[in-house]
Amino acid sequence: MGPDRVQTAMEAVPREPFLPEQQRPYAGIDCALPIGHGQTNSQPYTVATMLRLLDVQPGHRVLDLGAGSGWTTALLAHLVGGCGEVIGVERRPELIGPAREALEATLGEATHASIREAQAGVLGAPGDGPYDRILVSAEAQRMPHQLIDQLADGGMMVIPVATVMHRVERRGDRIVDTQHGRFRFVPLVEDT
Repeated sequence: MGPDRVQTAMEAVPREPFLPEQQRPYAGIDCALPIGHGQTNSQPYTVATMLRLLDVQPGHRVLDLGAGSGWTTALLAHLVGGCGEVIGVERRPELIGPAREALEATLGEATHASIREAQAGVLGAPGDGPYDRILVSAEAQRMPHQLIDQLADGGMMVIPVATVMHRVERRGDRIVDTQHGRFRFVPLVEDT
């Protein structure tokens, strides 16, 4: 078995730059940390679990919904490599500036990863789809079919729904939804 690509990405992309200054001393602790505005930087164990379920490959186009601090966007950028693309979408405009700064500080002038403000009344970024992978780092109360519609054939989404982690795969017209344990997240904001 080859090296664990997710572990390699987590070693290559430190958590500290994506945290507010006062939280950086706790970056090595395996727990969610507040980043302000009622949002958190997710627990590293949870992030690693989600990324392993997502099985991101070099060259993939990935939507990172609920980009928050930008850490998952940077991790995904590492996994897709320079030939892939990651679009981070965040609802809270006050988080976007610091997330972009941390992303640039970590990835340099890389153009294959970006973070933007969510469009009012739109879940995801359908205009840029379809996506090979969608990572949702906020908890939905029910499965959002408008995100499933943004998956490419063969695409996969990992999303917490009502505390249960789901992996949703599109296989032509068929959708395969499997469950992978219970997790807690901040709520997914579906409307403005």
